[in-house]
Amino acid sequence: MIIDDLKFVKLNSGDVKELELISKQTYFNAFSWGNSPENMRTYLEGSLSEKKLLKELKEANSGFYFAEMNHKTIGYFKINFGDAQTDLHDHNAMELERIYVIKEFQGKKIGQKLLDKVLGIAKKNQMDYLWLGVWEKNERAIRFYERNGFSVTGSHHFRMGDEIQTDLIMKLPLK
Repeated sequence: MIIDDLKFVKLNSGDVKELELISKQTYFNAFSWGNSPENMRTYLEGSLSEKKLLKELKEANSGFYFAEMNHKTIGYFKINFGDAQTDLHDHNAMELERIYVIKEFQGKKIGQKLLDKVLGIAKKNQMDYLWLGVWEKNERAIRFYERNGFSVTGSHHFRMGDEIQTDLIMKLPLK
């Protein structure tokens, strides 16, 4: 597979239906193994609903990007600046809130291409660091971020249905 054909498309409110579909699909594939069906359903119907995603798409300090190959959406990411950040709210930092690749394209270096694009945006905007939250049980993702220079600097709580989980805060200095 040649991933040089990967294109990134910044989303707008007209893309909300496709964003909802890929968000629910990739989130379910990534986390259904470690969560109850009820908690998954609650999260998918609430946090990844069309209404919620439309509100996020309209946030001026956030950006969603699809990764497309051969006119097919194969992944996406969401970034936040300034007050749109979910936890740290550092105006000299950028948050990578979501980064997902559909199952059939995992293990093919697509996630690395998405992260490289995110890093390019952070550097272009002269951010001091990039940060993210990753579920403490998502060992594969933690190893991926560590290989890319991120380190754990703290944690925060994440509500998954009726369960409170712990996300590790990971940072990557850019300067």
